[in-house]
Amino acid sequence: MIQTILLRFWQMLVLGAVQILLLNNLNFMGYGTPMAYVFFLLFLPVNANRSIAMLWAFALGLVMDIFVNTPGISAASMTLAAFLLPAYLRINLPKEYVEDMVPNHQTIKWVPMLRYLTLILLTHHICYFCLEAFSYFNLMETVKTAACSFATTWLVMVAMESLRGKKKGTK
Repeated sequence: MIQTILLRFWQMLVLGAVQILLLNNLNFMGYGTPMAYVFFLLFLPVNANRSIAMLWAFALGLVMDIFVNTPGISAASMTLAAFLLPAYLRINLPKEYVEDMVPNHQTIKWVPMLRYLTLILLTHHICYFCLEAFSYFNLMETVKTAACSFATTWLVMVAMESLRGKKKGTK
């Protein structure tokens, strides 16, 4: 139990630091900033308690809100994505799966993994950018920003996912 908590805390710390120190300084075409901290949701096992997953997601979102100065936006969008996580898993998991399995491209193959990743990112980004804009005044600007951010985040997360399964000594 303590090992799991420390592992989640370490994952949260590393992803938060990468986001705050590196990725927040990247801005593609003036619109898209990758949000790799959402990758934290992919580390949660299939049998994770929904309440616990939502608490971890809220904590990471709150840390991001504090350091990025977005009052409650990251926390709300991460919590919503964590709330919908079990439904997304049911859609994308094979019929036979191990209860404590952590979804990755090796356990559920690439196509379901990419669908799972896309659903999580769409949920997070739609919630995040709707809350950030909080109006329909500049709707096209919000859509451009959300789409570019989604694309860059998706690419970064696919790269991270392909690196996650690599074993030492393999190419």
